[in-house]
Amino acid sequence: MAITDATLRAFLAAFNAHDVDAVMGFFTDDCVFETPRGPDPWGTRLVGPAAVRTGIQGRFDGIPDVRYDNDEHWVVGDDHAVSRWTLSGTSTEGTRIEVRGCDLFDVSKDGRILRKDSYWKIVT
Repeated sequence: MAITDATLRAFLAAFNAHDVDAVMGFFTDDCVFETPRGPDPWGTRLVGPAAVRTGIQGRFDGIPDVRYDNDEHWVVGDDHAVSRWTLSGTSTEGTRIEVRGCDLFDVSKDGRILRKDSYWKIVT
């Protein structure tokens, strides 16, 4: 089963519902999430379901009203996909955030996410 545009939309809907269990259902057991921020050129690399779950929950905790809108999705062959979106919300420190960003996905043969590599624009 290959990943589809509908799968990518459902994945984003799970994020917008702040449903960590639903989000994690899209990932493989050997998943990797590379966050947009961190000490390394790739941000912070979270490896395995427990670390990815913690990272996703951290996004919801750090931006309690986070929302992804204005989304577009592309499936590239059988093993890659891209989603572009606008993230908006207010951090727990009270900072309003609105940025364009994208996710680059490596996809398993069964259509689940092996790797999610996230990028956000830097707003100054």
